[in-house]
Amino acid sequence: MRARRHILCVLLVIFLLLPIPALALVEVGSTLGLGVPAVGAKGAALMDVDSGRLLFGKNEQQQLPMASTTKIMTAILAIESGRLDDLVTISDTAVQVEPSSIWLVPGEQIQLLHLVYGLMLRSGNDAACAIAEHLAGSVSAFADVMNQKARQLGMLNTSFRNPHGLPDPEHYTTASDLAKLSAYALRNRQFTAIVSTTRFSSPCEQQGAPRIWYNKNRLLQIYPGADGVKTGWTRAAGYCLVASASRNGQRLVAVVLNSPDDWGETAALLDYGFANYKSLVVVSPGQYVSVVPVEKGYPQYVGAIAAQGFSWPVRQGEQLELRYLVQVEQQVIAPLKKGDNLGYLQIIHQGDTITKIPLIADQSAQRGWWRQLLQGMLTNFRQLLLQGGRYQ
Repeated sequence: MRARRHILCVLLVIFLLLPIPALALVEVGSTLGLGVPAVGAKGAALMDVDSGRLLFGKNEQQQLPMASTTKIMTAILAIESGRLDDLVTISDTAVQVEPSSIWLVPGEQIQLLHLVYGLMLRSGNDAACAIAEHLAGSVSAFADVMNQKARQLGMLNTSFRNPHGLPDPEHYTTASDLAKLSAYALRNRQFTAIVSTTRFSSPCEQQGAPRIWYNKNRLLQIYPGADGVKTGWTRAAGYCLVASASRNGQRLVAVVLNSPDDWGETAALLDYGFANYKSLVVVSPGQYVSVVPVEKGYPQYVGAIAAQGFSWPVRQGEQLELRYLVQVEQQVIAPLKKGDNLGYLQIIHQGDTITKIPLIADQSAQRGWWRQLLQGMLTNFRQLLLQGGRYQ
């Protein structure tokens, strides 16, 4: 057994030295793009959505109030609850939350999905409270869920105290954390569909006519490729905005907190990102990565291939070297099915792990050395028959 493990370790060392073309030293262009924009916001960040790479930051780690951009967390938690078809009964407490409001009525029932639309398009604080009460029982209990999710996402400088963003000294985030949350949420198709909607109609029996909500995010109308995300304002927080846009297969999200020109500054940040960074395919889905030995199996080796692709934004003129590390199970034992998990490919940039891509088997491996022996015997027998036929 020790000998087998030693052989496995040696093989892994060899495979780690095999080059993956997409991970070589890369230089993308040399033409200078737009210069770094002047940003007057107290905190700002620009992030590539797919990779999570921070492309620009200004005081991006400074803790600041976030106003209604809080509702990004409220919305993604509602979506991930899997309960969007629920009918929510509106409480007296929810309708008493100060504006902005979507003018819910105590006792009415409204679909959770529609509350999320009212939350993100019209920034309804009453909708935020109703969502929190329905999913967690109370605003404070929902805030605990928000903080738990924040820790899972690595938002280490963020604290939630409510689902809507009204002022509280213990309710704050950073531009970097908010960009991280937004990038995560934008990878959810339902979230993207909601925040990119410009108009939504929700039935309302009490009014006898549907509620019509128009999105407050004016960038959806004026910025090419804009597809989200959320506005925010309080006296304490100032003007806050999270804005996303997609161009040529690349998606960026810009954050400004306490900005003198939220629309203009987010647009300038997005322009800067699209002009200066190109999304480079690092790993393609199904790309071969290494060979993995299979104990007691036939065949004795299978290929480890990437279960999904990964792209990384590269600045014009930047020389980028990504390191990679193949991590597989110490012992892969037959039987093995095609598509079974073998481990993961760890991609490292400047000492930090930027992603881990699952590796799966490219073929099945049956159990038993006898299968290999039988296959060899059958092959030899066929060859003998063919040779015999030639002399007849």
